[in-house]
Amino acid sequence: MTKIITSACLALMLTACSKEQTTQPIQSDVDDTTEQNQTLRIAAAANLSDVLPEIIAAYKTDKNLPAQEIEVTYASSGKLYAQIISGAPYDIFLSANQEFPAKLAKEKLDNAKSADKTTYQPFTYTQGQLALYSTTKSLQGLNPTALNELLTMGSDSKITIANPELAPYGQSAQAYLQAQNIFDTLTEQNRIIQAENIGQAFQYAHTGNVDYGFVAQSQLTAIKATPEQFYTLAPESYPTILQDGIVLSDATAATDFSNYLRAPAGQQYFSKAGYLVVDR
Repeated sequence: MTKIITSACLALMLTACSKEQTTQPIQSDVDDTTEQNQTLRIAAAANLSDVLPEIIAAYKTDKNLPAQEIEVTYASSGKLYAQIISGAPYDIFLSANQEFPAKLAKEKLDNAKSADKTTYQPFTYTQGQLALYSTTKSLQGLNPTALNELLTMGSDSKITIANPELAPYGQSAQAYLQAQNIFDTLTEQNRIIQAENIGQAFQYAHTGNVDYGFVAQSQLTAIKATPEQFYTLAPESYPTILQDGIVLSDATAATDFSNYLRAPAGQQYFSKAGYLVVDR
């Protein structure tokens, strides 16, 4: 069930929570036009819970929209996609991959009335980075060969990845392990612990419940992880994590905010947060 998170809670969050979460709308005064008073509802991938609040605050300041209410629901991309096709009234969907927005665009076009074939197209707003994280083992000075040896050493250590069927970061983590020819071995040894989303994968590793976790680099940037705690995988060693979004409603604020995400003003926040900047 979706939980409501106050703005104070967001400020204290280290990373995306393991459960689906929703930020409270931000109340303020401005012209009481319908557009300005309409809440902008965003469905966002769990890995965005660290950076998106900063971007929203900057957007409201830069655009002089103090009264614009913005409500964000964080969950795995697959769960949010399922909510949207079931009728959840979101204005924007920010996925952790390209697949779900593309499917939504096709479905909206196929289901539109013949006289109204207007639909928004997906847009790429950032590129994620995959990293291995541990609070119990030192990862400093690793190279790919040493990393694989570390993961396969012994039979007791546990490794968590987000659910590959729902979470793009989990899908990329599984693909990386398969490319290294160690996924089957780890699976047979029951050493892979599957988390619901990237937020839960981070929690498992951060609390030491598992030895290693494949997480988003942005989560480690948010907590200022020390060099010995993580190893950033080379982008070419796993499927590129291009994160796409799609506007789902005709609300002017939805289009305006999606443009802001891709503009230099929005991209600077992604860059500082551990993502790779994308060209608009």
